[in-house]
Amino acid sequence: MIKKINKICVSAGIYWLEIPAADIRILCGCPADSVKHLIHSGLIVSEEDHGVTFETGPNAILLSDTMLQQGSFANMAEFPVLQMLYNQGMLLPNHPNNSGVKPVLIGAKEQIQAQMKYIYRGNYGLVSTEELMDAGVSANAADEMLRMKLAFAFGQIHESEDILDTCIIEKKRVEIRDGVGVKRISLNVFEFDYEDELVTINLNLNSNEKYSSTFSLGFHDIKQQYFSVIHSGEGDGWDVHRPSMSSIIMFHGKIFLIDAGPNLPEVLTALGIGINEIEGIFHTHSHDDHFAGLPTLIRTDRKLKYFATKLVRTSVTKKLCALLDMDESRFSDYFDVQDLDFDRWNDVNGLEVKPIYSPHPVETNVFIFRALWEGGYRSYGHFADVSSFKVLESMLCKEESNDGISQAFYDRVRDDYLLPVDLKKIDIGGGLIHGNAVDFKHDKSKKVILAHTALTLSDEQKEIGSNVPFGSVDQLIPTHHNYGMQRAYEFLSDDFPSAPKHQLRVLLNNETVTFSPGTIMIKEGVVNDHLYLVLSGYVEMIDSKHHAKIKLYAGSLLGELSALQRCPASHTYRTESYVHALCISSQLYADFVRLNNLYDDIERLGESWQFLENLPLFDEAISHLTLNKIVDQIELDVYPANHVFGMEDKQLYLVKKGRVDVIGDRSLETIEAGDFFGEVAIFFNDIRYPLIQTSEASEIYRIPIDIIRNIPILNWKLFERHEKREKLYSRG
Repeated sequence: MIKKINKICVSAGIYWLEIPAADIRILCGCPADSVKHLIHSGLIVSEEDHGVTFETGPNAILLSDTMLQQGSFANMAEFPVLQMLYNQGMLLPNHPNNSGVKPVLIGAKEQIQAQMKYIYRGNYGLVSTEELMDAGVSANAADEMLRMKLAFAFGQIHESEDILDTCIIEKKRVEIRDGVGVKRISLNVFEFDYEDELVTINLNLNSNEKYSSTFSLGFHDIKQQYFSVIHSGEGDGWDVHRPSMSSIIMFHGKIFLIDAGPNLPEVLTALGIGINEIEGIFHTHSHDDHFAGLPTLIRTDRKLKYFATKLVRTSVTKKLCALLDMDESRFSDYFDVQDLDFDRWNDVNGLEVKPIYSPHPVETNVFIFRALWEGGYRSYGHFADVSSFKVLESMLCKEESNDGISQAFYDRVRDDYLLPVDLKKIDIGGGLIHGNAVDFKHDKSKKVILAHTALTLSDEQKEIGSNVPFGSVDQLIPTHHNYGMQRAYEFLSDDFPSAPKHQLRVLLNNETVTFSPGTIMIKEGVVNDHLYLVLSGYVEMIDSKHHAKIKLYAGSLLGELSALQRCPASHTYRTESYVHALCISSQLYADFVRLNNLYDDIERLGESWQFLENLPLFDEAISHLTLNKIVDQIELDVYPANHVFGMEDKQLYLVKKGRVDVIGDRSLETIEAGDFFGEVAIFFNDIRYPLIQTSEASEIYRIPIDIIRNIPILNWKLFERHEKREKLYSRG
């Protein structure tokens, strides 16, 4: 018997649903890089029809009911839509696949609306002279940029509705087309039907699942350096084997990312870089292959610095907030915004950076970085994304009223692209919106690296520039300083502010050790002679009995209570990347604690620490310093049965023992030990919540919302939970 509906599990949270008789192919779930997964699975291949080569693929997309899952974007339809419109040819004139039928977005009304706005911003960025001028651009420059945008857009900026159809799923079955129907069974669970067949799709990720990548990167032991460039991505949005074009700059031992593409956690883990080791990000533009990793940078307990021109930052903010249906003012809740000026050297603690405007469909700045050294400056140019000279020449126009660019604009861009530096990485993706290696054939830079392509380099390209493997390093200024010890001193000073410097130096006079990925540093049930201060890398604290797993990064002190009390360790600590750590004698540490009268404080905080550390809300990137600040403000209260909570108190409530019910016109949710409520106070001034009351006597911790609000990882997790609760409460 031939099946009428074919279902394939592509990857965690991604399914392929095909109904051949109705000519419907649905990508179910579209997190970042979902197109790469379809290519990797052989569901997108090249075909030819009457001499025209094109790709196969989906013609519909099922969206998740929630925008976030496990902290990552669940709905990123930009690249799947681009693949349908251009790689498949559904929008191209006279193409065999252009039948007049538009791709379809399927899902909840609010998610479809958010995706339409996000795709619009992903296509065009800022869309009027007023928006451009509000982003700090002069009237003349804004007019010139808009005429260039129109040239890229073939003369017209289209609303998303012009290129996409929608199918909104409510409570009842709706027909997509040609007899194929869908209805929602529960949150993120959908039932598709065609004739007499039914298929269920569940887009929910399990607690131990996450969206995955199509490539494996291995592990690299990266050292902190004075001024160097780590090559963290050379591919593009279609490359299934490599991360998208990006780099990491190390300067004075500090780490700065250039762009945040998909699968950023895998990239950082492979390089042994913990999220809280990152100082900030330099951002070129808002396309998903440079943008999708932004949630990763929120998963820490302090705001990372966000460096871009105001023009690019405004464009990125509008796209991110459209995607999340969030007020644009909230961008600064997650990042420490540091606007840079175009065409001048901006000083970032000694690292000088010059943003240069690059013509692209969305607002884009490329960067040149430099640092002073003997004999002059050492410099790095990161040129993603650029336009080919041929495309720019095709846009030249003599009349200022016409779409396109002036000769002066072209000459300025060409000169900027060819500025000589010591090291330059360029986009050679080709086509209508990317660069061409031939344009850099006579570039006078000392070393040119070719990137932003999924294709093998041609012989001609190999004569122009180099390609580099993932994790390779170009050192621009040599390193003669021990940044590991400097960081260890900073961590210990933060953790023990009352201890005199000479006492801290006693702890620093211990060995720094390196652990390979997958190594057990401390084993549960073993009395250890040492504890460890993590200086770099990523460690998991595992408690399989209680199904707990906590992510720990630089600054974490491992095995402290076991060392002080000379008792067996209560958890296992295992490396997930290369880890550098200061190995401290347990006896020496106990003497340090005794001499500085620290034991009572450590013991006092210990019970609250252990409770918080075992909650999923606090299971990653929360330093001891931040945890101490929270514990200092936390209060434990005992509530009788049937106590009703008033959300106007603006507290986050963590249930230690007992049960709390959420009640509307029915029972909506039961909150048990280890869970929380009250997060609504962060996101709304007017308290919109059902009745919340204890169903039995309960012990509950209270934390003032103002503390949580300024910790990005907690704010982000609460946002995800709040979104999910709103859907559950409204749909049941």
